[in-house]
Amino acid sequence: MTNHDDNFTIRFWGVRGSIASPGPNTQLVGGNTSCVEVRCGDSTLILDAGTGLRGLGDELMKTGARDVHLLLSHLHWDHIQGLPFFVPLYSPRTNLAVYGPRASNHSLEQVLARQMTAPVFPVELSAAPADLAALEIGDGSRFRIGDVHVRVARLHHPGGVLAYRIDYAGHALVYATDTEHAASVDPALVELARGANVLIYDAQYTPDEYYGRAGAAKIGWGHSTYEEGVKVAHAAGVGRLVLFHHDPRRSDAEVAEIAALARQEFPDTVAAREGMSLGMRGRRAA
Repeated sequence: MTNHDDNFTIRFWGVRGSIASPGPNTQLVGGNTSCVEVRCGDSTLILDAGTGLRGLGDELMKTGARDVHLLLSHLHWDHIQGLPFFVPLYSPRTNLAVYGPRASNHSLEQVLARQMTAPVFPVELSAAPADLAALEIGDGSRFRIGDVHVRVARLHHPGGVLAYRIDYAGHALVYATDTEHAASVDPALVELARGANVLIYDAQYTPDEYYGRAGAAKIGWGHSTYEEGVKVAHAAGVGRLVLFHHDPRRSDAEVAEIAALARQEFPDTVAAREGMSLGMRGRRAA
């Protein structure tokens, strides 16, 4: 569908990593796993299908959205486990295109179907009445959704992970979750994010946690820190840095503290929280 306006908005429905973590210490930031809604004119894009997808699905049913494009960063459970509870999947009016990587021994559709089989789930994916298309993509893929341009880069995570750049109406969003930094910033991510208005970046660990100065080191676990996010933001010249994929044990106060530390080095930094909406503003993407 061709877009009829320049509206480009981002809404967060799940911002946690690894496992959902509801409770009194996480109620401000939220406890659902990764799910981000992106509206580009008439096009509805969703980044990842964590448990936050359930609430988004309810909202899409209210608004009558029929054409939905779901972009998966990778196939770990915290990024796909919301799909069985996504109500539009059970509507014959829904056209659902799922983009994501192929697993080593299974197709994208086979992986999505495996979590919806007995005895762990009562409804098989094949029984869902939505018109579902599973589209396998990889490093360097480029495609269009209406007037939206999408670019893909492979980053560093056990089993692999895809980062997305979404360009629309002269603005750009980059989604880079579940990625681990090396000794220097990842040139592939810097190139993907260059000049973007918004960079959503995996900041699951503090530097002390990552390097083992506070308990066992997390090196090799596939995640990053706010310090590395700041480095990427500076190197790529992005407009705003959004810290994402918060550790499930991280309290609201601790997330706020990390965001404050990041703002000392990159002032336009925020911590993602459920319900937060961002509209593209300021300079256009390079």
